[in-house]
Amino acid sequence: MPGPVSSGDDAAAGRVVYSLGSSPAERDRLRRQSGELRDHSVLLLDRVGVAEGWQAIDLGCGPSGILDLLADRVGPAGRVVGLDFEPANVALAHEFAAERGLTNVAVLRGDAHRTGFPSASYDLVHARTLLINIPDPAAVVAEMVRLARPGGWVAVLEPDAGESVCYPALPAWDRLTQIFFSAQQVDGADTFIGRRLPELLRQAGLVDIGVDGKADIYPAGHSRRTIRADLVRSMRPKILAAGIASERELDEVDQAVREHLSDPNTLMVPNLLFLAWGRKPDGRAARGSES
Repeated sequence: MPGPVSSGDDAAAGRVVYSLGSSPAERDRLRRQSGELRDHSVLLLDRVGVAEGWQAIDLGCGPSGILDLLADRVGPAGRVVGLDFEPANVALAHEFAAERGLTNVAVLRGDAHRTGFPSASYDLVHARTLLINIPDPAAVVAEMVRLARPGGWVAVLEPDAGESVCYPALPAWDRLTQIFFSAQQVDGADTFIGRRLPELLRQAGLVDIGVDGKADIYPAGHSRRTIRADLVRSMRPKILAAGIASERELDEVDQAVREHLSDPNTLMVPNLLFLAWGRKPDGRAARGSES
């Protein structure tokens, strides 16, 4: 199998943009996220109907992604590939697979924009919380479609940070949100990608497109309750370099938001989550439409 390669302007610069960076704290957050979003990922795999013997790839798998879920679904006769650009994530994903005895899983380093893998190689091409953090998500979706075999599936789970609820209102939350949006725009990431998923899949040529939405309410003490504050912490070097906020303001906003969210009477919905899937045409008539 050909080795993955970088693409576009970032290939020329020798890097791939991921708006949240790759600090140890960000890797820890990604590991927590795998458990926190597990039920939604199970539902997405159910919607697609992942079965034994399938070949599947998890793009942007991070330290663990859904490698274990896929490995269990495809069984010994199937194969799972995890792909991530960050070497530290690749190493951690290797450890994750080895510790759990996932012998049908291989983890490789590469760029989701241009993987370098043969076309029509996979029954399922999956990505979770990847498209929201990269420039030109349509290019990644096109690559996902290229990798899917005729009749195979593309499945994605992405947040849409444009809709959130923090009640009672807090000015520091509003400012944190402004900082978050501005920081994502530095690298051209699309904060509102969730709502665009069906459109992106349709424009990429998929059929039998389905979409589901989730608005999870997190109680005090739940780590996803502070997800936006955690993301801003991960992007702090970028925020400071771009002049979006000062160290002092970041500290003050972070403290105020965390204190507000520690109150069990504060209602928190940090974002919407969208699950979307579509099938690559194989010559048969599409069985349905967006649902």
